[in-house]
Amino acid sequence: MQSVQHMVRTGRRGPMHEFSMAFADLRASTQRIGLAWSLAWHDIVSRYRGSMLGPFWITLSMGLMVAGIGFLYANLFKVPVNEFIPYVALGIVFWGLMSNVIIEGCGTFVQASGILSQTSLPMFTFVWRTIMRNVINLMHHAVIIVGVLIYYDHWRQTNLGMGLIGLVLLMVNVSWVSLAAGMASARFRDIPQIVGSVIQFAMFMTPVFWLPGGRLLDHAVLLFNPFYHLLDVVRAPLLGQSVSATTYIFLSVLAVVGWAATFTTFALIRRRIVHYL
Repeated sequence: MQSVQHMVRTGRRGPMHEFSMAFADLRASTQRIGLAWSLAWHDIVSRYRGSMLGPFWITLSMGLMVAGIGFLYANLFKVPVNEFIPYVALGIVFWGLMSNVIIEGCGTFVQASGILSQTSLPMFTFVWRTIMRNVINLMHHAVIIVGVLIYYDHWRQTNLGMGLIGLVLLMVNVSWVSLAAGMASARFRDIPQIVGSVIQFAMFMTPVFWLPGGRLLDHAVLLFNPFYHLLDVVRAPLLGQSVSATTYIFLSVLAVVGWAATFTTFALIRRRIVHYL
């Protein structure tokens, strides 16, 4: 009797029902993955409509950043340019992928408020939209990766298979962070500023364009820095280097725990997200 009264008062039928509805949303979104891709492609086209180079403007600016930081820091750190520039190039490209998925994830539901309030589209469709939009950008930035690996003759040592596995691990992890940021930002509109500040701080604590030393402090900072593991799992194989088993274990556990916690939260607040908007 009490459960019936609770359902009448709140419209909720209990946690199991909420989880089943969340899984139904996820399943429906995978069946409409083409829609998410179309929305992501439309975002890119709309953003660069009328531009001569389109998304390649970002690629060009990123290439100039790689060249500037690469030559400058190589001289400051006394590191051979042919070793340092590929390291910096891959670091900047994949850091950009991680940070953009997370930062843009803050607007996943807020920017889709009009569609969500008028249609019954699965909410996960807009999560995939954010991810695919950044995958499209990565496809443009691949020009930088291929270019530096070939020019500095690192392509012979590249382990493409392990690099792709690392990329999958990276995307699986940043996806749940993006979803978490989207849910939090729908409720609290100052979350994007907080996320942006944290990402900026994390960039300087992560070896994106600096080489980790052998000091104990460096080791401790990197061991507990998830961004380092996310970056290293992709960059190291592409540079022909091995990835520590600790990194694979860390990211696998992080993905399971992160997705479990985030999906549980999504299931419990899914009905409220539209009202937050």
